[in-house]
Amino acid sequence: MDIVLKTDCRYFRGDIPCKPHKQHGVHCVDTNGAVCPHYTPVTKKILIIKLGAIGDVIRTTPLLHRIKSEYPEAQIWWLTLTPDIVPSMVDYSLDFSSRNLLVLEQTHFDVVYNLDKDREACALMNILSADIKKGFYLKNGRCAPLDNDAEHKYLTGIFDDLSKKNTKSYPEEIFEICGLTFAGEHYILDNFAHEGYIWPKLSKKKIVIGLNTGCGGRWTSRLWPEKYWITLARRLKKAGYIPLLLGGEREHKKNLKIARASGARYFGHFPLHQFINLVDQCTLVVTAVTMAMHITIGLKKKIVLFNNIFNRNEFELYGLGEIIEPEEECECFFSPTCPNDCMSTIEPHRVFETIHHLLSAK
Repeated sequence: MDIVLKTDCRYFRGDIPCKPHKQHGVHCVDTNGAVCPHYTPVTKKILIIKLGAIGDVIRTTPLLHRIKSEYPEAQIWWLTLTPDIVPSMVDYSLDFSSRNLLVLEQTHFDVVYNLDKDREACALMNILSADIKKGFYLKNGRCAPLDNDAEHKYLTGIFDDLSKKNTKSYPEEIFEICGLTFAGEHYILDNFAHEGYIWPKLSKKKIVIGLNTGCGGRWTSRLWPEKYWITLARRLKKAGYIPLLLGGEREHKKNLKIARASGARYFGHFPLHQFINLVDQCTLVVTAVTMAMHITIGLKKKIVLFNNIFNRNEFELYGLGEIIEPEEECECFFSPTCPNDCMSTIEPHRVFETIHHLLSAK
């Protein structure tokens, strides 16, 4: 059988029928010599390695705008611990598993961007085949920058004093690592509305304010006092808003308590896609530096961001909100606990006024 294959097509799989063949019955080249109308040649293969937490993956998605712009015919691969959050424009979203590592080792890439400093990501960078490698690799068992473009992010990660002096946002830094210049490209995040989530207790006539009360278990220095959440929720409700408590399993008991004391809405904790869709019901979200922060920004919602232990320059809010910090600088920079409980100096009335200002602004 004399069959011509277009193995460079974006849709070609090699092990199973491609999507156009299943839908339309077409071949790469038909018996008359006509090329499939869906044929889309891939000119480059680009791999992004960003394992990280969910929030780190979300805040790395602005890179996709530039990659798609500069290499519209490129096939994009992404290796991560959370592939279900990677945008659909990525051709291959892979979890960090032995089977996928085998595939990557046997695939040649035009460009590989390793944006993680984890040793396993850096070790993988060493053995991958690519024309261009950017980011970090493993040198004598430790992470090291591949070139000058990655040096700034590398040094601010190992010296707190340099981190404090940093004036670049995270998107600026990752674009720089890749040899690119950040130009305001936004996060890319699906709201998963197509999965059919329904929130019947939320009135469309009132503004919903999300209150994300947690911050994970590692950096408890970021926690805002529980009594302040209660005070803020009560004031928001009195002002005609719907305060909606957000959080995960770790915050469940606390959110139940806050809901009982304040009258705020609380639906429980949910899987990732459902949680993202719940955040999408909000007009504004109050949160510490957490996954919920990145979800809020990715959904282009207004945001009031608590920050006390990080350099505020790191956060790109895209004009969506304001950062609130303790009145005086604390000693808890990058510290999991705070000896001075500096978050308690951020009074609820200050947060309420910031919310009101953001919602009143045109």
